[in-house]
Amino acid sequence: MTAVMTAGKVTQVRVLRSEWIKLRTLRSTFFTMLAAIIAMVGFGFLFSYVFASQWTTMEPQRKADFSAITVPLRGYFLAQLAVGVLGVLVISGEYSTGMIRATLSAVPKRLPVLWAKAAVFAAATLTLMLVSSFVAFLGGQLFLSSEHLDTTLSAPGAFRIVTGVALYLTVVGLLGVALGALIRNTAGAIAAVFGLLLVLPVLGEVLPSSWGKHITPYLPSNAGQALLNITPDPGGLAPWTGFGLFCLYAVVALAAAAILLKRRDA
Repeated sequence: MTAVMTAGKVTQVRVLRSEWIKLRTLRSTFFTMLAAIIAMVGFGFLFSYVFASQWTTMEPQRKADFSAITVPLRGYFLAQLAVGVLGVLVISGEYSTGMIRATLSAVPKRLPVLWAKAAVFAAATLTLMLVSSFVAFLGGQLFLSSEHLDTTLSAPGAFRIVTGVALYLTVVGLLGVALGALIRNTAGAIAAVFGLLLVLPVLGEVLPSSWGKHITPYLPSNAGQALLNITPDPGGLAPWTGFGLFCLYAVVALAAAAILLKRRDA
């Protein structure tokens, strides 16, 4: 009897294994991650090719703003949308199908489910986006080298930015998981992710300058993207300070999701 009970005991490791199986067997995971990879690599190559092909006729201001480090990584802006959407679907999909009841019945303490979903998704996202970021950067340099515009990972800020893109996208995904758990509705949670990443920065730009300089740098996406700047913005946050604040947003959102998960019915 004891052996049977031990064999059926719910542990965090077993919940992690279960969530990994769910994540890798869902079609939405494959197609959404593929979209993120295409955005990172495909657009990185495209932007690099366009800059190299237009360099001789390019306006002086665009040349002055050019960076061989950031141009191949510009695809992250679209990739963040795919990663954020998939983060939402990781948990909201179970609420929409009613499968969440079975999941929480199997794991009565509930919180191990949230931690497992967040950990598995973060690990998968970090791995795939880190590889994509390096491929985009290194491949982009091949296009830029035709005009001798290329650089290397040893250039100041290059390694931080290449790895920072993957870190930023991973936290975006965790925000998606948290909002999916908080809102429990796919459309609503996706709208919330887009609002945080795209709408809030635009609203920050229309604030009076006396307000904006004290608010805009602390908005979630602006804080996270400080890690992706070659030189710190004089009016913004330092790279790792901004990213730390971005992580704090994700931690607070996950903590709120954990509290509501314990208190609300499935």
